[in-house]
Amino acid sequence: VKELRDRSGAGMMDCKKALAQTDGDVEAAVDWLRTQGLAAAQKKSSRTAAEGLVGVAVDGTKGTALEVNSETDFVAKNEQFQDFVRNATELALKHGANDVETIKDADYPGGGTLTEKLTGNIATIGENQTLRRAKTIEVSKGKVVSYVHNAAAPNLGKIGVLVALESEAGDDVLEPLGKQLAMHIAAAFPLALNADGLDQDTMEREAGIAREKAAESGKPADIVEKMVQGSMKKFAKENALLSQVFVIDNKTPIEDVVAQAGKDAGTKITLTDYVRFQLGEGIEKEESDFAAEVAAAAGV
Repeated sequence: VKELRDRSGAGMMDCKKALAQTDGDVEAAVDWLRTQGLAAAQKKSSRTAAEGLVGVAVDGTKGTALEVNSETDFVAKNEQFQDFVRNATELALKHGANDVETIKDADYPGGGTLTEKLTGNIATIGENQTLRRAKTIEVSKGKVVSYVHNAAAPNLGKIGVLVALESEAGDDVLEPLGKQLAMHIAAAFPLALNADGLDQDTMEREAGIAREKAAESGKPADIVEKMVQGSMKKFAKENALLSQVFVIDNKTPIEDVVAQAGKDAGTKITLTDYVRFQLGEGIEKEESDFAAEVAAAAGV
């Protein structure tokens, strides 16, 4: 039973049942547990998983962020789950993953694939868990710097940020600069690196809102259009990272902060890319009526 528990991570009673079903054959018992785990995972797959952890991993000029979701915040504190997210993030970094499909069949440390390990975790932890998204950024020279806000464990938390700095400057310059920029990104939530990168659908939606507000002023159409253009320039400036005002001094645009750091270091520094993953953003959580659930259970 102990050998099977060590190999599968399953509970004692499940291991005993597996061995009973397979006449004590450990290899067959492992397969049986995987089959049962897959069945359990399928049953739980419809549950909304909006909690969990964001992991970050960096290797010099390359960094990856990965979001793994669970149903409750309690699971995010589980060492087994944390270990899985940490290993999965390292795998994503190794494969340069920009989507989770890239790594689902990757070999997981200790045996099996990443998907098989996830399926086993669902069976043993008892909650739906999903690999949601991954992104890798890289520079040819310089450094990728990571930051985790509200860290639950090293490199794991609710907001994970990566900053890519292209430069000949040393780590003594790039690391502290990257950390400050990453903290800004965590707090300011930019939507793109620059105005050209802002999502077109978002821009059109904002333009529609601005046009409705401007029209309420009752001013002529040409004036309304100028008001809309002004609103859109303001929106782009406030939501593109390089034009955002640095949260630390509340006055300097990020682009100027990076340029000044390069001047001070005696070599150019370019902020080429970033990643900001916030746990559960964009996931619609199911709202449950607890009183109604209790009443239904009681047959009221």
